[in-house]
Amino acid sequence: MPKDAAVEEFARLVRALKARDGRSYEALGRRLSVSASTLHRYCSGATVPEEFAVVDRLALLCGADEEERRALEVAWTRADGTRRPPAPEPVVKPTPEPGPEPTPEPGAKPTPEPDPEPTPSPAPTPTPSPAPTPAPEPAPASELEPVHARVPGLPSARRGRRWGWVGVVCGALAVVATVTLGAVLLPGKTPERAAEPPAPLTWTVASDLWKNGCGHTYLVPRTPAPPPEAADARSWAAAQGAVDGGETLVRVSVQGKSTAAVVLQALHVRVVERGAPLPWAAYRMDDGCGGAVTPRRFEVDLDRPRPVARALDGYDASGQEGRTLPAVSFPYVVSAAEPEELLVYAGAAGCDCRWYLELEWSSEGRRGTVRIGDEDGAPFRTSGAKGRPVHGYDSVGRRWITSTNAGQVG
Repeated sequence: MPKDAAVEEFARLVRALKARDGRSYEALGRRLSVSASTLHRYCSGATVPEEFAVVDRLALLCGADEEERRALEVAWTRADGTRRPPAPEPVVKPTPEPGPEPTPEPGAKPTPEPDPEPTPSPAPTPTPSPAPTPAPEPAPASELEPVHARVPGLPSARRGRRWGWVGVVCGALAVVATVTLGAVLLPGKTPERAAEPPAPLTWTVASDLWKNGCGHTYLVPRTPAPPPEAADARSWAAAQGAVDGGETLVRVSVQGKSTAAVVLQALHVRVVERGAPLPWAAYRMDDGCGGAVTPRRFEVDLDRPRPVARALDGYDASGQEGRTLPAVSFPYVVSAAEPEELLVYAGAAGCDCRWYLELEWSSEGRRGTVRIGDEDGAPFRTSGAKGRPVHGYDSVGRRWITSTNAGQVG
């Protein structure tokens, strides 16, 4: 294929991906960590990316399947080859001739291979040599020192050399066995987990959030203290022994550790414990508060046997005419310079559920999954509150009273 044709074919495939997605050069470039002008040059054929990884991330963002990604990689390889000079012929260096075998001492027989527990060898049959040499004795303990500690050239050093290497090999095997045994016996550690490479991303979690900053319901085993400010919700809930009633809001902020892009492939929900809803009364932190903006989010129904995180649209009612904020689903791309926030709304009506989020990622040929719990690493907890008595706080009388919005909890 001619050079120009190879570049144009690659550019055509990139343009098709961009047209399918529908986002602007600037929006796509921001997710790929490249400028809008750079992405435009890829689409026009003015330049070819240095690495296929950026093109592969574009394919994932635009929903390409495995066959399309393979075809794109073939086209990139051909286009990339048009700007590279042919590789030079490899230089083959001559193999050096092996040196002569060492000459044994006059009259001496080759040292036999020792058994694991050496025993003295019987005296050999005398030879016609004028001065027959007796068979070598087993090396004494003093000759089992490291090779560099012996004096070269002496007969004892020659006899001990083979034993020295046996000692080195046995010592190395002992070290390997000790390390392996230690990895198995240490509590909380396994060889597989110890060998796992570190994740190329970092994250923070906020799980004591209130809807629109003011609305939330807790189940509490006894009459609690007055409601806190939203910023103090975590410490208040811990002190009262409160559990999220009906819904838990989680915000996960994800960021790469370097300039390398990390593709967030999927978000999974894992329920690790499921019980009957708690029989406690419900306490509202407000009497209802609306918000001008409903953010894009992931919604989880914990009552399902296998809960999934579904991307939902948001809505902005702040202007004269409201507008829909389209849902953005996986994959996402993050780096050190471009973090992402995932907002999860998890609801429960028929269970007291403890659950985790699991974030699946890939970067530079590696894949992995990180488990995300609350700020202490424990599972999130959400209990159904349907049918429970609901209380609101009377700020004038400074006491909890039965709420008229009881039917809204569930």
